[in-house]
Amino acid sequence: MSRPFAILVPLADGFEEIEAIVPVDVWRRAGFDVTTAALTVNPVIAARRTRHLADTTLSAALGREFDLIYLPGGQPGANALAADTDLLEKLRRQAAAGRWVAAICAAPLALRAAGLLRDKQFTCHPSVAADLTDGGAPRDRVVVDGKLITGRAAGAAFELALTVVRLVGGAAAAAEVNQGLLCHPALLTP
Repeated sequence: MSRPFAILVPLADGFEEIEAIVPVDVWRRAGFDVTTAALTVNPVIAARRTRHLADTTLSAALGREFDLIYLPGGQPGANALAADTDLLEKLRRQAAAGRWVAAICAAPLALRAAGLLRDKQFTCHPSVAADLTDGGAPRDRVVVDGKLITGRAAGAAFELALTVVRLVGGAAAAAEVNQGLLCHPALLTP
């Protein structure tokens, strides 16, 4: 029996609620092993002042291997991710091992800080596009370039999450998860 697809979701104070909670929900519905990890301590205070209890701390999670590391945006959360040197090193090792890395909204700032955007196509929130001159910043809502997945903003959270399900488990797996979600069918296609 193979193990479930493992995903790490680091949470920093100021993260965008929708960009973290929607993917975590979708991926757990898909049967993925999702670990949320607080950069500092619980509870993590999100951008809209909601309080969230992470499964563990980032320092405890960094010793594990994950199939995907996903960074939610929001401010000042994205800046905190980009400033965490241990997380940046983990992202570099993740990419070097040929494993998935994903980010949404302002969180590609952390990908840039880790040096992972060079020669890659990606998308991000328009408010940080001028800061991300490493490659393309298309207006697409979700962009996949090799093992890098990026989403434009909170409104693309379902699309990004379902894209991961489709890439990992196939179109049928994404459609099965969507039976409970009832997202627009266009969100299930590349």
